[in-house]
Amino acid sequence: MEKFPRLETHRLVLDQIITADIPDIVAYAGNKKITDNTRTMPHPYFAEDAISWINMANQGFRNKDNYIFAIRDKANNSFMGGIGLTLETAHNRAEIGYWIAEQFWNMGYTSEAVTAMLKFGFQELQLNKIVAAYISTNVASGKIMVKNGMVKEGEFKDHDIKNGEYVTLIHYGLLKKDFES
Repeated sequence: MEKFPRLETHRLVLDQIITADIPDIVAYAGNKKITDNTRTMPHPYFAEDAISWINMANQGFRNKDNYIFAIRDKANNSFMGGIGLTLETAHNRAEIGYWIAEQFWNMGYTSEAVTAMLKFGFQELQLNKIVAAYISTNVASGKIMVKNGMVKEGEFKDHDIKNGEYVTLIHYGLLKKDFES
């Protein structure tokens, strides 16, 4: 795959994050509700953080080990959030991660983006398994995983540190054979 992929759903386009997205990324990711519900996003969130994220996405695509997409509204191509697959090639699996701006919550956009990424991971990248983990207080993320056929595999108590406190992660997974059936 030489060119960055473009995935389309009924309402969304998933494509490459670009520097023109930086103002929206900073505005949306700067919302404490977003950063509190993600494992690695810092708060406050600055333009330098967005630039670092874009650089990580570009390097990941070059290395073929991290596919990070912008989530865009298909109607007007506006930036809404991000979604990606971090590959563990030695084990033929990836971890999916995602976030979407608060104004787009509870509208099914994230679930629609996750569906597209699962399809991309299993069909285009030929992965055997895709996993995901969410902070236990982010129940909505777990609902997205269940809606997309993922199965709870475990709970990791006090596994990560977020805002100086330990947080529990809930871990989900989906096998290619289960996705296809």
